[in-house]
Formats: sequence, structure tokens, C-alpha cells
Amino acid sequence: MVTIVVIAHRPLASALVTAAQHVYSRDPCAASRQLVGLDVAPDAELGDAVAQANALLQSVDRSQCILILTDLLGATPGNVAARLAQPGRIAVVAGVNMPMLLRALCYCESSLDELVAKALAGGANGLLQLPAFPGASTTPSDGKAPERKR
Repeated sequence: MVTIVVIAHRPLASALVTAAQHVYSRDPCAASRQLVGLDVAPDAELGDAVAQANALLQSVDRSQCILILTDLLGATPGNVAARLAQPGRIAVVAGVNMPMLLRALCYCESSLDELVAKALAGGANGLLQLPAFPGASTTPSDGKAPERKR
């Protein structure tokens, strides 16, 4: 099983972890999944954030691989994640979103390489432009949401 770690700008990491736990709250297998998050403060120094991340990773079973999902490449959380990458043991994917995280959780029993591919596909497939609701006004005159026609 692969442990999933979300490292993102505060409060995104904890929000994604909480939302994923909510989605899988009725799943009896969810308790066996390892999912942790690290919120990086806006004023965090890179060295301090790396130390926090390393401390978090110490709590993970050393025999398990780790998939780190981070929000933004080039920002402090992404830089922290990049410093933790270890070929064959710790993989890093940037651009985390809810579909990516949920897909990764569904396949956390896969190999690390397969899990990376599944997470990337889940993230990309979750990006869609939704069509306007049939019969919905695109410019409501009263400022209220359009009512659904039945």
C-alpha cells in the first residue's frame, strides 16, 4: 500500500484530507488507507517546511512507498515536496485537486508508478467545463440562482 501525503498552502492540505475522509467516511476499507496532510504557512521558510515534512514522513511505515501530492510547482509546498522525492520510494505530483486525490485513494494498493499514472489521469479527467443548466438564465435579473425546471 502506498501512503498519500498532501503538501500544500495552508489550509488546502488539511481541507483536501478532510474532504477525502468525508467522501470515504462510509467505506470500510478507508480506515486502512494512509492519508496525511501538511499545511505550509504563507511565511514558512523552506528549510523549516522541509523539516516539518521530514518529521511527518517519519510517522509513515518505512516499508511503504509514498505519493506526495502538492498544489503548485515552484511555490514553497512544491519545493518542499521536490526535495523529498526519492526514485522508487517517494514520487511527487504537482497540481493536486480533489479528483486526483480521490483517484489516488482508490488505487493506493497499486504500485507507486501505477498510482502516479492513476492520480494524474484522475486530476486531468476531473477538469471539465460544465454546460449551462438547460433552461437556466445566464444573467439572472434578480441576482438569485436560476430555478430548476421540472
